[in-house]
Amino acid sequence: MAFEVTRAILDRLLAQAVAAFPQECCGILLGHDGVIEEVRPVANVAADRRREFEIDPQALTEAHRTARAGGRSVLGYFHSHPTGLAEPSAIDRAQAAHDGSVWAIIGESAVTFWRDGETGFVPLSYTVVDG
Repeated sequence: MAFEVTRAILDRLLAQAVAAFPQECCGILLGHDGVIEEVRPVANVAADRRREFEIDPQALTEAHRTARAGGRSVLGYFHSHPTGLAEPSAIDRAQAAHDGSVWAIIGESAVTFWRDGETGFVPLSYTVVDG
C-alpha cells in the first residue's frame, strides 16, 4: 500500500528529529485513507531516550479518543534514529506490536515508512504530494 505524504510533513518529521537530537523524537501519524495529514509530536517517555522511544500513553489515548469521535485516524507512529539508519532497529523489532500500524523512521537525512505486520516490518512506498 502506498501512502501520500506532503513535503511539509516530511520536513516536519526531519525537523522533529533535529530538535530532539541526541535523543529520539517520537509521535503519532494521523490521517484518513492512507493519507498522512498530520504529524503529532509527543513526549518520549522511554528510560533511555538516546536508544529507544516510548510514546506518552496519555497522548496516545487522547489521539484514539479523538479518532473515535470523528477526528483523524491514528495511522501509526514516528520516531528517529539520531545516529542510525532510517530502518527498524533490533529494539524496534523486539518492541513492535505487529498490529499493522505504519511506522515512519527518521534517519540522519531520510524518512522511510514501514508496516508493522504479523511477520515483522515491511517497507512501504510513498508518494510526495504538494501541500
